[in-house]
Amino acid sequence: MKTKIISVLSAALILSGSCSKSLLDTKNENAYDATTYFKSKKQFNEAIIATYAVFNNGGMMSREWYFNFDLLANDASPAFSLVGTELQLADYSFTNNNDDIVMMWASLYRMIFRANLALKVMDENWKPDGADEAALKKQYIAEARWLRGFGYYYLVSCWGRVPLKMDFDASLRNAEPRASVQDVWKVVEDDFTAAIPDLPVVYTNDAEDRGRATQGAAIAFLGKVYLSQHKYDLAAQQFEKLTQPPFNYSLDPSFDHLFSEDNINSPEVVFAVNHVYTTPNTQYYMFGGWEGADGKTAHTGRAQEYGFNDWYNVVVSDAQVSAYSYPNPVSGTPYLDPRAPLTYYGSPGSGGDETICDHCASGPMLYSDQQIFQGVPPPLPTTWRKYEPYEFQQFTQAPMSGINTHVVRYADVKLMLAECYIEQGIRLPAAIGLINDVRNRPSVMAVNYPISLDQADARVALRRERQIELAGEQSRWFDLRRWGIAKQTMNTERPPSGSAQHAFEDKHELLPIPLGERQSNKDVANDVANDWN
Repeated sequence: MKTKIISVLSAALILSGSCSKSLLDTKNENAYDATTYFKSKKQFNEAIIATYAVFNNGGMMSREWYFNFDLLANDASPAFSLVGTELQLADYSFTNNNDDIVMMWASLYRMIFRANLALKVMDENWKPDGADEAALKKQYIAEARWLRGFGYYYLVSCWGRVPLKMDFDASLRNAEPRASVQDVWKVVEDDFTAAIPDLPVVYTNDAEDRGRATQGAAIAFLGKVYLSQHKYDLAAQQFEKLTQPPFNYSLDPSFDHLFSEDNINSPEVVFAVNHVYTTPNTQYYMFGGWEGADGKTAHTGRAQEYGFNDWYNVVVSDAQVSAYSYPNPVSGTPYLDPRAPLTYYGSPGSGGDETICDHCASGPMLYSDQQIFQGVPPPLPTTWRKYEPYEFQQFTQAPMSGINTHVVRYADVKLMLAECYIEQGIRLPAAIGLINDVRNRPSVMAVNYPISLDQADARVALRRERQIELAGEQSRWFDLRRWGIAKQTMNTERPPSGSAQHAFEDKHELLPIPLGERQSNKDVANDVANDWN
């Protein structure tokens, strides 16, 4: 799948290739357009792969995705080198033309457009030859529904009321009104529900199809859809399915393995975006070359962007670091969570890892001796270890990381299921057991919470656990808003201080509708309040 995602993408881009006519109005029989190109099983697969390829387009996981949600949620804070578009996300000065937000909006609709195109051509052009091909068609349709559901899930989660484009023709129209939030959620529910029965539990050709959506990925996202709407009973029903046969998910014994180059092999992966580095001439593709001449690759720039020995754009926020120090769940004495040194590097007393290169040929090196910190007085900044290669090499060697981006993993599923029980006030011992399962990962082994916790204390434990376990995985932004505490949390962790730090206002619960969308879609332009949403 890693290589297939970066293969032939032209099939989904042929929108301008409509039949040309000569002065004599002669039809060119060799010309085709987006709807007539797809005729074979191989080409229908190209349509699906081109839709997956959007995961590595602008605004998505190759670059802007991690900046958007880590900075908005204060998982990450700006280092001295962070400027411009990304800095606006951290200090809440961003507007409706912030490039990172605009690109994410565009890519999510691009994913929907391509999914709609795939559904149209498969419905109209694919006449399966035999039972096996008929089953394959159902699978591809299910993948297209899953991908469209993914696009609308994040659009409604981030922007609320958005235009619904439910078929190829609608995707070609600029003018489309915003649908209600309830209507968009219904579309997302329907797409994931429809995808579940025809997606495989596992792919038989794992090496070829690794990274495609599975039945488990559809169930997990349907659960997330219900959880986002506080439909806890329905969400729990979905998450519970993933803990039982035919599913074989389990927690990876090694926390480090989850953020390594071969993490797609982890039994914990429910869905991850695949990244792969190909050749040096494509290493900067995430700056606009996603599907051009130099875009035949799919790595991520995160290691380079976040890396302290490299571009050093962000640090781990003070609030995130503080989350790892809390009362021992049993004794109440001061306690440092064992995931601290697995998540960040820091000076003595920070709880972070104090050495890098533990697996380098040169042997371990002191974090405090690294080039960017020479002459910097203690305490040193706390910087990301998670998703970084510094245990194996001193520098990232350009933006070429092949560490896959987790979107849903089994620890997340367990914690979401625990949240469902806690918020309903039912099965509290089972909820605490799920939290403790995550804490009992062999490479972590954190002190367990007593199963006798009441609802209020269980909620505190769950929220702390999600912040620690999923740090830097673009989850906290959605968590804080789902819990209704985003404004108070952000203004406490990052107090307003004039131009240096703007306040989190009520409007920030949703992202601004991009200015370009308003300029091209009058229906949306007439439905935006306060120049925001």
